Amino acid sequence: MTSLSTHVLDAEAGRPRVGVPVRLERDGEVLAEGVTDDDGRLRFARDLEPGAHRLVFAVDTPFYPEITVAFRVTGDPPHLHVPILLSPFAYTTYRGS
Repeated sequence: MTSLSTHVLDAEAGRPRVGVPVRLERDGEVLAEGVTDDDGRLRFARDLEPGAHRLVFAVDTPFYPEITVAFRVTGDPPHLHVPILLSPFAYTTYRGS
């Protein structure tokens, strides 16, 4: 099983993005929902089965109402961290540690 966390960083403000609603989905089903904390982080309390999943961030920037990041769970590594670096008209994501 694999655990999951995320982190939303606001590049324009130079600080974490607090209070971003985030949904974890698989095959169109919502597995979990939460909101980023005071450090812009959210850890999901469930283990993930192998397969394709999606994180949907309700970022509400001037251009992006939401950002969807699709990723694959393989079981290795046992923890996945999927952060996004956000600005009003761009974003970057990567597999963190």
